[in-house]
Amino acid sequence: MPRWTPDARARLVAAALELFSERGYDKTTVTEIAERAGLSKATFFRYFPDKREVLAAGQESLSQLLTQGIAEAPADATPLAAVRAGLARAAGSMTPFHRELGPGLLAVIAANPELQARNAAKQAGLAATMAAALRDRGVPDTVAALAAEVGALAFREAYADWIASDDQELPALTDAALDRLHAAAVRLS
Repeated sequence: MPRWTPDARARLVAAALELFSERGYDKTTVTEIAERAGLSKATFFRYFPDKREVLAAGQESLSQLLTQGIAEAPADATPLAAVRAGLARAAGSMTPFHRELGPGLLAVIAANPELQARNAAKQAGLAATMAAALRDRGVPDTVAALAAEVGALAFREAYADWIASDDQELPALTDAALDRLHAAAVRLS
């Protein structure tokens, strides 16, 4: 039994992932998701405009955390150090619930081209959020875009490593991924 008490939004996300895994994304209805979560269809629509958006739950919060972390980085922080601060803030917010749902989420996305496209848009949105936060710090556009893309890739790699492990923490994995990618970028020249 999980140590967390799932709220309605979390119950809907968990129910959707279960059903998508069992029946497939295309064959699952909003009504079925709501019923599996023990909620009404109206409650579903209070949280999500459609079933596709269930898989992007929390993106706004993640974007806000990335922005806050970047904004709060020391004034003399390099663009990559500011991204590291944003990633630390975002990674620190991830809970056992996120880890538990991760494998199912990735499997459902991998099985559906529409969801793959939505996930790519989500990743691009997170990179755009970080780039905007860096530009707000006075970082030039090209540098901000590059640092943000490296940060988004680091987060994606760290998340995949995190859900595959039982003992590693996401902030540490994110840090390690960012270090690996930075070292790889240095070797490009």
